[in-house]
Amino acid sequence: MTHISSCYGTVKCCFAILILLITHPVQSQDYRRWQMNPDGSITWTINNPAAHDDHIEMSGKRISCVLRYGVGADGSFHTTRSLVWPMLRTIPNNTHASLTRRFAQDGFETVLINGKAISGEKVKSISLNGILQVKSKTDNGFELTREYFPSTDQPVYCELYTIKNVSPKEVVIEVPSTHLEYNTDPVKGTEGGYRIYVDQHGTYIYNVPPGSAIHFSIFYSGLKAKEQRTVFSAEQEKEKRQAFVKEVWSKLILETPDTVLNREFAFAKIRAAESIFETKGGPMHGPGGEAYYAAIWANDQAEYIGPFFPYLGYDYGNKASLNAYRHFARFMNPDYNPIPSSIIAEGTDIWNGAGDRGDAAMIAYGAARYALTSGDKKQAAELWPLIEWCLEFCKWKVNEGGVVTSNTDELEGRFPAGTANLCTSSLYYDALNSAVYLGQELGKDKKQLNLYKVQAAKLKISIEKYFGAKVEGFDTYKYYKENDTLRAWICIPLTMGIYERSRGTIDALFSPRLWTTDGLASLAGDKTFWDRSTLYALRGVLAAGETEKALQFLHYYSNRRLLGDHVPYPVEAYPEGSQRHLSAESGLYCRIFTEGLFGIRPTGLKSFSFTPRLPAAWPMMRIRHIHAFDNDFDITIERVAGQLKITIAEGDTIRFSRLIRDGETVPVRF
Repeated sequence: MTHISSCYGTVKCCFAILILLITHPVQSQDYRRWQMNPDGSITWTINNPAAHDDHIEMSGKRISCVLRYGVGADGSFHTTRSLVWPMLRTIPNNTHASLTRRFAQDGFETVLINGKAISGEKVKSISLNGILQVKSKTDNGFELTREYFPSTDQPVYCELYTIKNVSPKEVVIEVPSTHLEYNTDPVKGTEGGYRIYVDQHGTYIYNVPPGSAIHFSIFYSGLKAKEQRTVFSAEQEKEKRQAFVKEVWSKLILETPDTVLNREFAFAKIRAAESIFETKGGPMHGPGGEAYYAAIWANDQAEYIGPFFPYLGYDYGNKASLNAYRHFARFMNPDYNPIPSSIIAEGTDIWNGAGDRGDAAMIAYGAARYALTSGDKKQAAELWPLIEWCLEFCKWKVNEGGVVTSNTDELEGRFPAGTANLCTSSLYYDALNSAVYLGQELGKDKKQLNLYKVQAAKLKISIEKYFGAKVEGFDTYKYYKENDTLRAWICIPLTMGIYERSRGTIDALFSPRLWTTDGLASLAGDKTFWDRSTLYALRGVLAAGETEKALQFLHYYSNRRLLGDHVPYPVEAYPEGSQRHLSAESGLYCRIFTEGLFGIRPTGLKSFSFTPRLPAAWPMMRIRHIHAFDNDFDITIERVAGQLKITIAEGDTIRFSRLIRDGETVPVRF
């Protein structure tokens, strides 16, 4: 790091260097189990088998699957699929009441080749591109391919199997047709019993000459008692899945010299966009993880993912975000009792088990940023009363120190948060500023907007007085008044444009006290980490202008998530949840680039400011097809003669072009 050179000359300091190299993972070479391919996929090539297991979540509108898979020390493949039907509700109809079943059988188990079971399989590669594909060979001359993916719009999980004869002789392959039906206990379902079908489509006997292949498929489907069964085509379902991936990959395209960042950004868009469920309460973006479906949260959906979807331009994502804010708006009340943290069971119930987590600040922040970025005046007008109510609620919760109180924070008591925490007040601060921008667009009362400005200015001062402190030797923030140990969430003021303690905060974040092999520890000295704080931190450090340091850690983190041992998405937490691929975290990853690297800050329905942070070693960076502010545009940043050339284009039309200094903020209005 920057202070290493001063250590040369003494044995003691050289030893300190060694310790730093060990404890700071960014100093080591990139570890890669997986490799990137030109077609956008990633592949794990198994040349020398060593036992390794992983898991990935894949979702469609009516089903989700957590696929656990791995390769044994002998090169064999194994998998278990945990299937979730979010709208098949169970009793009690609480947060976790989605019908879930786990199946471990393999499609090749019942296949016979020349009257014998398949044996001697050795996995050669596993690839991911929205579909998980496994390629194997057997000792006696056959190539096996498995493909796993959910239907995009049906309550069906699909598997495609291929056997290719690469032996010199014709063989006889027998593939049975099997149809299994499971009926759930009607007492345990909100709509009685449900039916689960496992259908293997084969045609009994194939005579397969050398060089030829046969295909068959397996479907796992879940239905309500009165729902009609549908005949599915594996190839058609595969095409729909591929079309979905192509759609999200064709929008909001990141182009930088760092291919790891580009590729992880592309994969994060898949996970962020796929986890939206077609509930009776409208489309609901859900975290997933075998636990959180057909429900929304004030942090995951309102704060994390909602403000992202307008950039992506994924229509179904925008509908889900707007629907989430509408659901929360149902709970506004004249007495200013808290809005529930979560709306569950397809919108028919709530969860409020942690009390007030600062949810109103989360909702106001997310709804205001969503409204501004979407550029839709009608939607903005609809959301204004919710934003206004949440801001008023926060004002009612301001204590004598000028900051906002709450029962806990978004970690819901897993770690102490005091009676007032840094996150809630920081979110409230940004929400006030966004409300000013939005209110001006909507022609709201100037006195009210001026009051928001005054409240924001006072709150900023109060945040400094109440939370600003030297913690473990760093000039940063106490997370709450009594806090004396570094916390990951000291990063959050940076994402809200509060930079007075940026130097000490950044040093603390990247110190061995907080930074671990998996990003930020939630609490210094603790093994627990939540990716969401790392993702906020990387965004905030870029926004604060520490570009080179942020890039170093961002590359390390992205390489680990995309190409390491657990791929390809950001995760929730460890040890809780075993690093589940919760979907909103992927939205937070993408926001590192839109709001951090490119520094986009919405200032109106058709306007934004941005402060690009082009790394010194990069000649150029670009985001194409940004679907925000009711436009489809590209931003290109190039280094020219010691300055930055900014180009904004809509198709072939240049809308904006100028030279700026590093760190300069540029206002843009369409």
